[in-house]
Amino acid sequence: MKKLLTALLLTLTLFITGCSENEPIPVTDSGSLSAGLISSPESNTDSESQNSDKFSSPAPAALTTESSAEISINVSEQSSEETNSTAEITQSTDNKSVQSESVTKSISTVSSQSSISSSSSVLPPQSLPESTPTESITQPETTEEDNMKTLVVFFSCTNTTKTLAEYAADILAADIYEIVPVEPYTESDLAYYTNGRADREQNDPLVRPEISGGIDNMSDYDTIILGYPIWHGQAPRIISTFLESYDFSGKTIIPFCTSHSSGIGSSADNLHTLCTADWENGKRFDSETSRDDIKEWLQQFKFD
Repeated sequence: MKKLLTALLLTLTLFITGCSENEPIPVTDSGSLSAGLISSPESNTDSESQNSDKFSSPAPAALTTESSAEISINVSEQSSEETNSTAEITQSTDNKSVQSESVTKSISTVSSQSSISSSSSVLPPQSLPESTPTESITQPETTEEDNMKTLVVFFSCTNTTKTLAEYAADILAADIYEIVPVEPYTESDLAYYTNGRADREQNDPLVRPEISGGIDNMSDYDTIILGYPIWHGQAPRIISTFLESYDFSGKTIIPFCTSHSSGIGSSADNLHTLCTADWENGKRFDSETSRDDIKEWLQQFKFD
């Protein structure tokens, strides 16, 4: 820009100077011309001298210099103004750049917020569970009686009593235990009126046949269903061994027996003296007894 202005300044200066040097001589009026033609050479010389003084004065040169100075000043002022304008434009451009950057940041921020808002709006609303007042619930203390269970105990040599005992255990969902003698009974031992083993034991109330194994957790049970066959009108002596082997204090014993003809009779009563327990009235069943018969019989008792 400065080079362009300098070249323009030089061009204008040369143009003005050229015009001053080639300026035409002004024409004088007709009287002066006539006088000049008639006048002598001296007059002509004086006239030329006067004309030369008139047209050869240094005024045009001074005018040319002043004009060049004014042009130079004007060009310089214009250059300065253009420089200032350029600076202002540059500053304005910088300001616009800053503003543009600010606008870009604002757009980015708004875009981010919009993205977050959009993401949030996509999620389904989650319903908070209604708060319920916390209540203090007092749990009853657990006692041994709450954990008590029923145990079905039986002795059987012909499986008649065993079948009914299994019915009872199944109906009550109770545990079951079989009394097994250390010395098993044979058919000859059970033959009535042959003076066999069973006959001899039933004739001696002090006989206690030995039992194989035992119950380690008898204290866990509060009700005992006791089943046995009738031998000579009484419970086998091995039942006496069982009753004298454990502490039945606080427990309930419900007896039942199996027989072809004899009822429970005094068999249960004779057992009462062998242990301290709460005895329920027992019942006799035959080999034709069904599961429903046992279920109906058990309904009269209260089981926890």
